Amino acid sequence: MFEPVAQLNEPLSLQTPEILDKKIFKLVLSPKTALKISKQEVRSTLKASTVDGVFATVFESATGGVLLSNFLLQLGASSVEIGIFSAIPMVVNLLQPLGAYIADRTTSRHWYNLGIFGVSRLLWLMFAVAIVWGSQYADPHQLLQWTLVTVVAASVLGAFANSNWFSWMAAVVPHRLRGRYFGFRNSALSLITLLGVPLMGWGVSTWGADPILGYGIVLLVGVLAGMISLGCQFFMVDVNPQLYKKDAERHRVTKKKEKQITDFVPSVLKDSNFLMFILYFSVWTFAVNLSAPFFNIYLLKELSLDVSLVTIYSSFSSGANLLLLMFWGKLADRWGNRPLLIAVGLVVAVTPLLWLGTGNYPFAVWVWLPLLHLLGGTTLGAIGLCTNNIQMEIAPIEQPSTYFAIAAAVSGVAGALGTTAGGFLVELPGMSLGALFALSAAVRLVGLLPLILVREPRSLSLRSIVPTFGRFQFNRG
Repeated sequence: MFEPVAQLNEPLSLQTPEILDKKIFKLVLSPKTALKISKQEVRSTLKASTVDGVFATVFESATGGVLLSNFLLQLGASSVEIGIFSAIPMVVNLLQPLGAYIADRTTSRHWYNLGIFGVSRLLWLMFAVAIVWGSQYADPHQLLQWTLVTVVAASVLGAFANSNWFSWMAAVVPHRLRGRYFGFRNSALSLITLLGVPLMGWGVSTWGADPILGYGIVLLVGVLAGMISLGCQFFMVDVNPQLYKKDAERHRVTKKKEKQITDFVPSVLKDSNFLMFILYFSVWTFAVNLSAPFFNIYLLKELSLDVSLVTIYSSFSSGANLLLLMFWGKLADRWGNRPLLIAVGLVVAVTPLLWLGTGNYPFAVWVWLPLLHLLGGTTLGAIGLCTNNIQMEIAPIEQPSTYFAIAAAVSGVAGALGTTAGGFLVELPGMSLGALFALSAAVRLVGLLPLILVREPRSLSLRSIVPTFGRFQFNRG
C-alpha cells in the first residue's frame, strides 16, 4: 500500500496540524512513493480533514450508536432486529472491492468521494424529513421499514466510497506523522462526541411525549452537519489515482514481472502477512461485534436507564479518547502499531467480563458504569487508531484501495455475523446478555493469536516495549 514519507530538514514534532515547519517541504522520493505535495497543501489538507471529521462525527452520532438504538427500541424492535440493523453496514462491506475497482479507475479521489457520500447523506435527509412530518401518521412498523431502507441504501453507497477515502488519506498524510496526526484528529472527534452526543440525547429526551419526533429533529441537525463536512473536503488536496499508479510503477525496486498490477484482484493469496492480518481482523471483529451492539441495549432495556444518562456514559468514552489518543499516536509512531494492538487488545478482550457485576443500583450507575466507559474509550481508541495505521503499513503501494476494500469486506462479513449471532443468542431460552458478554471475551482472546504472527515494518518487538516505555515516559517529562 501507499506510504508517502515526509522527510524534513529537521525533526518535526506535530502536536496539531498547524505546527509544521515553515519551510516548504515535499514528500520526498522513496521506494514507496514519488508523490510531491507542498507544505502549504499538506497543512491545508490536514486542517480541512480535521474539520471534516468533526462535522462528520455529528452526522454519524445522529445516524448510529445509542441514538439509533434508542429510536429502534421506541419503534418496538427486538434484540434480533437490532442485531440485524447493526450488521447491515458491515455486510455491505462486501461491495468495497467493487468500490475500490471503480474508484481506482477515476481521476479524482475528491469528486468520487463527494458524489457517493453526497447521495448517501441526502437519503438520510429525506428520512429525517419523513420522520418529522410523518411521525404522527405513520405507525411504528412503517417507520421501522423506512429505517431499514435508509440504512441499507446509505450503507451500500458508503461501501463504494470508504476504501477511496482511506486511500486518499494514505496519499496525503505523511508516513512519519500518521500516528500523531490521526491521534490528534481522533481526539478532536472524541471532543465533539463528548459534547454533542449528550446534547443530542437531551434533545431526544425533551420530547418526552414524542421521542420519535425528537429523534427526527436531531437527525435533521446531524444531516446538516454531514453536508458541511463534505464541503470541507474542497479544501483538501486532490489525488489522481491514475497518476499515482504510474508513479508507483516507476519506483518499484523488484522486477516488473513480479510486481505486475492486475486489473482488479491483487495477489492476496501470495501475501501470507496480509492473510494473517485478515485472519486476526476478521476473528477480532466478529468477537467485538458479538457483544458491542448490546451494551447500550443492556443499559436501555435491561437496566431501564434514560437515554440521556446513556449518552452521558458515551461522552465519558469520548472524553477518555480525547485525553489519550495523542498519547497512543506518539506510541504508535515510536513503537509500531502491532505491539500496541496486542497489549491493549488483551485489556479490551477482558473488558466484557467487567460488565457482569453491573446492575441498576447506585454504585453501578454512578461509579462502575462510568469507569467501564472510560476504560472502553481509552482502549478502543487505541485499537481503532492502530488498526487503520497497520493496514497502511503492510498493504502494498500498487493497490491500496483494493487491499483496504478486501480487509473491510472480510471484516465486515465477520462483524455482521457477530452482531447477528449475538442477537439470536440473546433470544435463546436461558441465554442472557451477561452470558453473551462472557462469550465475547473468550472469542476476543482467541482473536488476538494471529496478530502475534503479523509482521509490521519498523515495529518494535514485544520484548522491547517495557524498557522503551520507561525511556518514553522520561523523555515526555
